[in-house]
Amino acid sequence: MSRLRLLVLAPGCNPDSISTALVGYAHSEALARIHDVTLVANQRHEEAIRGRSSGFLAVEAIRTPYLDRILDWLVHRVFHGDYGSQVLTALSYPVVLIFDWKAWRCLRSKIKAGEFDVVLRLLPVVPTLPSPFSYFLRHGPIPFVIGPINGGLPWPAGFSQAERQKEWISGLRGFYRTLPFARSTYRYAKAIIAGSSQTWSEFSAFPEKLFFVPENGLNRLLLDSVTPRVINQGPLELIYVGRLVPYKACDMAVRAAVPLLQKGVARLTILGDGPERADLERLVGTHGVTGHVSFTGWLSHNEVIQRLKRADVLLFPSIREFGGGVVFEALAYGVVPIVVDYGGPGDIVHTRVGYKVTLTNEQDMIGQMDTILKGLEEDRTLLFHMQEEGMRYARERLSWDGKAKIMSEILCWAVGQGSKPNLPPPKILKK
Repeated sequence: MSRLRLLVLAPGCNPDSISTALVGYAHSEALARIHDVTLVANQRHEEAIRGRSSGFLAVEAIRTPYLDRILDWLVHRVFHGDYGSQVLTALSYPVVLIFDWKAWRCLRSKIKAGEFDVVLRLLPVVPTLPSPFSYFLRHGPIPFVIGPINGGLPWPAGFSQAERQKEWISGLRGFYRTLPFARSTYRYAKAIIAGSSQTWSEFSAFPEKLFFVPENGLNRLLLDSVTPRVINQGPLELIYVGRLVPYKACDMAVRAAVPLLQKGVARLTILGDGPERADLERLVGTHGVTGHVSFTGWLSHNEVIQRLKRADVLLFPSIREFGGGVVFEALAYGVVPIVVDYGGPGDIVHTRVGYKVTLTNEQDMIGQMDTILKGLEEDRTLLFHMQEEGMRYARERLSWDGKAKIMSEILCWAVGQGSKPNLPPPKILKK
């Protein structure tokens, strides 16, 4: 495989952060182990990036201080820390365009001088935020590749959680295609990498250049810290990890676990915080299982890992999940995930390592999870075998290093140095 000179656009990447910021950094770092990577990031993250021995050929820091201050004010004062708000994503549109424009002005002379083989846009992940780079490079001299992109998952009908979470702007999502650079981003891209089956279906009009690669991954330090599992003969240790917001459906997880909790044969740890916490605490009290459920609030990533190591089953019934990074970590540590067969987690979990609950309605899904939990509580040998298989699957298929090799196949094809890889999605969905 050729060692390429990559110009990687990841404005929000940060090794000390969480969610997509950490995903963008980890992906860039993995690529830098096999290619010469020039990372283009926001200056506010420069110190954190340079503080790691990441192997980047160079780090180009782009300054947008006034826009950063405005965005910070909106996040904290208007959206109260909800980085996942679709309205906030829409308001980020001009910020993304200005960042790319400043990056282009800074680097176009080097691009035209032949110092790079390909431009890879990793962040933002959402497909509704375009990149002018694709238009700027429509006549060369190098190709533009975007992804993995992930998003556009429709809100499922008939769920109270969706109705409480859904924003007014959701119905206007298709409007992004009329905005400047929205169409050209994908029309002129040499390759489009989708991070989920749903996103693949959104861009199925480009089958000749469309590939599937999951959004998330696992770093080698995490995988190296994994220890062998032993069969748990005590209470079944259940865990939920994530924001306590309606669409994450932690209330469904609690309701599904109640029968085992009432019998004293299981314990549930709810790791995270959010506006739903008070309601969840009341729900736990109503069912008389307060002594078997613990709310930890937010913990450091290291503490999250320690909790996962002690858990048997991850209850993660989010009804609208794009990536689901916690599912990757759960599998790595031998925690059997129970997820909804919708969105990112449904693409990753298979029958040998976890369970996928069919997206039907609240009561039916709670019943499905209840049945699964009772089966695992009764058959600890099955639980143990699934835990071992999940750990093997995570090591072999979900590492950042493995993902970087798959991405390299796409990038080599994009620059004409390899055959086109066959990377279809796990499921073919109708548009």
